[in-house]
Amino acid sequence: MRQKKLKGTGRFIILLLCMLLTLLFMAGCGDEQAAPQSQDSSQESIQEEETPAGEDFVPYEAPKFKTSSYHKDKAEGNGQASVDCSALSKGYVAASAKSDKRLKFQVVKGDTTYNYDLSSDGTPSVYPLQSGNGSYTFRVMENVADTKYACIYSVEKSVDLKDEFQPFLRPSDYVNYNKESQCVAKAAELASKEQDALGVISAIFDYICDTVKYDHKKAETVQSGYLPDPDETMTTGKGICIDYAALGAAMMRSQGIPVKMVFGYVSPDDLYHAWNMFYTEETGWVTVKFEAKGKEWTRMDITFSANGADMKFIGNGENYADVYYY
Repeated sequence: MRQKKLKGTGRFIILLLCMLLTLLFMAGCGDEQAAPQSQDSSQESIQEEETPAGEDFVPYEAPKFKTSSYHKDKAEGNGQASVDCSALSKGYVAASAKSDKRLKFQVVKGDTTYNYDLSSDGTPSVYPLQSGNGSYTFRVMENVADTKYACIYSVEKSVDLKDEFQPFLRPSDYVNYNKESQCVAKAAELASKEQDALGVISAIFDYICDTVKYDHKKAETVQSGYLPDPDETMTTGKGICIDYAALGAAMMRSQGIPVKMVFGYVSPDDLYHAWNMFYTEETGWVTVKFEAKGKEWTRMDITFSANGADMKFIGNGENYADVYYY
């Protein structure tokens, strides 16, 4: 059951669930994923309001689609590895390298380091600059023994973003989509029936909750380094927390809504999990035990909600510990 739309905003009513099922789902996040609870019939149902229509309805208009790509002609390198720093102001860096060994790509700013897998066959990858403005070091690392890596190329650059949202408005290896993606087409279809960004967020949230089920088998067998495919999640209708978060981020970003894909830990069991945070200038959007305030990042856990999570558990986010942003 969904909440009635209030002033063209979201519909995030989530029914309360029992704690036993919550722990079962959270444990299902397996190789560091989390999960949900069961329904509480005490919640009052509210009939969904019809989509606005008629002369007063003005559909949401998404800003220009923001892309990201590797520009070979602008990349700097040494013949074995290259780094494209031509789009730093747009919130991302790209890299490409070839080797007969495993490769990593490091994005370093101050004390914060992000380590990524990098294909060894020359296939380029795109990485967000989620640490904001400042001096960065980008390194291509090659495996030399066991878990040890040596730097084969490094470059230092100063980053001055056009705005703080740039890294969270574009595709990357973790949130992978393009103009032709199935998830982008679906997001545009849903957005055409809404009047503002909050309506789009609500529609996408409901769509994912209604169509994607938690994949317990995948949670038990997923390997380190796994990268989600939003279109595959849509097609199969199932996934783990990283799949929910990536699909939500891809769909909302494609409509010009800044979204973070967050990795971290959820108490009380410190289970590794993935969720989203979105940002909007709009105000006045309130749902049961959940409020999206204007000009603030708001937490959204689609995995929990899709499987009937208790909004009291999500609450104000105090039991979430953010570690990585993508």
